[in-house]
Amino acid sequence: MKTEPFVKGNYYHVYNRGNNSGDLFFEEDNYRYFLKLYKKYIDPVADTFAWCLMRNHFHLLVYLKEDHEINHEELTFSTIEKPKEINHSKQFSHLFNAYTQAINKRFNRTGSLFEKPFERKKVTSEDYFSNLIFYIHNNPVHHGVKKRIQDYPWSSYDILLSEKPTTLKRERVISFYDDVNNFVYYHNTQHDCETIRDLLMDYEL
Repeated sequence: MKTEPFVKGNYYHVYNRGNNSGDLFFEEDNYRYFLKLYKKYIDPVADTFAWCLMRNHFHLLVYLKEDHEINHEELTFSTIEKPKEINHSKQFSHLFNAYTQAINKRFNRTGSLFEKPFERKKVTSEDYFSNLIFYIHNNPVHHGVKKRIQDYPWSSYDILLSEKPTTLKRERVISFYDDVNNFVYYHNTQHDCETIRDLLMDYEL
């Protein structure tokens, strides 16, 4: 199946799972370290609207910045020499490679950690956007890990409701639902995601 190319200035659902459906996160510090690397490699080139890290997979909703929106001084690469053109796909690869190296060292393992290539789907409508944010935050409930969205610690849901500093596009997400109350109400109501089912991949835990 051909991988959809990244096009700057567009929104994407980015997701992937462990190689052979194996785990990606083995202890709590792994989640924190992945987010630290995400801030390092992805924040400079993409705006993030929602995320969820599950034991053996993850989901992200991002906007790929265009060249004039990127602060090149913030960029970090896996090589000393900076490339002539910013490649969003390679930035994600830098993230996954750096995380894999750390996990392999920590747990004395070898080989790939993530499936390749990572999946991405272009977000093409407002309905898709709103359903996708719910789908991402609802993933722990969907997979039976938690009974309530707000009880899962490794998603952007609580961060979007807090007032703590964040690089998440909190105001834009909340404004999409008009206000915080409607955001919470939407997330506490079951939604039919069949309209975007063909654009989603259900990963089994």
